[in-house]
Amino acid sequence: MAQLQNGILGGPGRSALFLTLSVGPGADAAARVRDVCSAVPALVRSVGHRDESAALSCVVAIGADAWERLVPGGTRPAQLHPFRELADGPRTAPSTPGDLLLHIRAERADFCHELARVIRVKLGDAVGVIDETRAFAYLDSRDLIGFVDGTENPGTEERLQFVIVADEDPEHAGGSYVTTQRYVTDFARWDACKTEEQEAAIGRTKADDIELDDAACPPSAHKARTTITRDGAEQKILRQNRAFGTSSESGTYFIAYARDLSVTEEMLVRMYVADADGVYDRLLDFTTPVSGTNFFAPSLDVLEGLADAPADAPAVATATDSTTPAAEVPSTLGIGDLRGGRGLI
Repeated sequence: MAQLQNGILGGPGRSALFLTLSVGPGADAAARVRDVCSAVPALVRSVGHRDESAALSCVVAIGADAWERLVPGGTRPAQLHPFRELADGPRTAPSTPGDLLLHIRAERADFCHELARVIRVKLGDAVGVIDETRAFAYLDSRDLIGFVDGTENPGTEERLQFVIVADEDPEHAGGSYVTTQRYVTDFARWDACKTEEQEAAIGRTKADDIELDDAACPPSAHKARTTITRDGAEQKILRQNRAFGTSSESGTYFIAYARDLSVTEEMLVRMYVADADGVYDRLLDFTTPVSGTNFFAPSLDVLEGLADAPADAPAVATATDSTTPAAEVPSTLGIGDLRGGRGLI
């Protein structure tokens, strides 16, 4: 099996820095980005050796629109495509650009900062910054709304099964699909709710993180809407969420790693798109995403080989490309038929 990027299967870290970048035009910019990306594992070791207990890591992931430029000569991962906007009533999950994601984690915020600084210096003007979010662990890994986050993550023994691409896409084995969204929370509205109402929105108790009984858990609870079952088996993703905040806005940076991108997308559809009974994820009445991007984190072997990629190699079409021209790929998840004609934009 291909070697994984260090950090994909680990914990979210006490501190995190999420850096979403655009790659500048021209072959020189792409070549510089490939060189720096291939060196990221070595840079992590160089910065991290100053305090091994800081557990510094950085996952590099590439967006759909930049894949052919940064991995020339290879096929695109089978399910990699831009984030598909979702909209239903007042709920919207926007699709925002992103060519490159650096997901930096450590037990110390200064190590996240130092690694990001070193990488940005090396990238220079080959990239532009789309978003930079510095995030942190809140209390005992709770969201800022007071509930424990990541409770339903797969256990250590399950993570390879649910997170890492295997022989279903051999060229990209050892990689993982990554979806990010930055959510801004309306704390005034949330704090106006009684604890019982908050627990009903989440599907768990607030103090001790215990699932509500089926009789007490409404179908609109976040836990219920994000549970995906196929052929009788529950499907999981690995969330590495962290809280973020400034004096003007705060919320949750959602980041999910998955072997099967369609699982993450189905969860999002169930959250945003009301079913035939009008049920959607109640949590969305209190928090709003301002970004949404898909990436693919390649194996360590592919990442470290980017510097040797032939810059002039033609892009190789995926199996999907051979039957579906790019112009015909939908920009939204067209799943309105699930609920009797109330469609998506």
